[in-house]
Amino acid sequence: MITGTHALIYTPQADAVRAFFRDVLGLSHVDAGQGWLIFTLPPAELGIHPEEDGGHGTHELYFMCDDVDATVRELTAKGVEFTRPITDQGWGRVTALRLPGGMELGIYEPRHPTALPDTDMA
Repeated sequence: MITGTHALIYTPQADAVRAFFRDVLGLSHVDAGQGWLIFTLPPAELGIHPEEDGGHGTHELYFMCDDVDATVRELTAKGVEFTRPITDQGWGRVTALRLPGGMELGIYEPRHPTALPDTDMA
């Protein structure tokens, strides 16, 4: 039986990205040994989208929030750089932040029903 999801971020700046998730985003974690942090993620859902260019598939990681404007203000006050303005995509309001090393992490406020248990995001 599937009991959870383990997502991975590959980066040449693993220590800096771990510190960002720990210190800036405030995610709880365990140390699996030698500073290898494994983070608790918020509840998750998985959407399956058709690929339009005939490729072999991709995946993306977004964190969801209940108020993207407030989330951007809170994280900006902590020194986080946002790489895109907030845009309304119909299904949600979306932006992205820059992780150490330059990768982007999507943040969005859903405007669609969610599959999350015990939430008022929908």
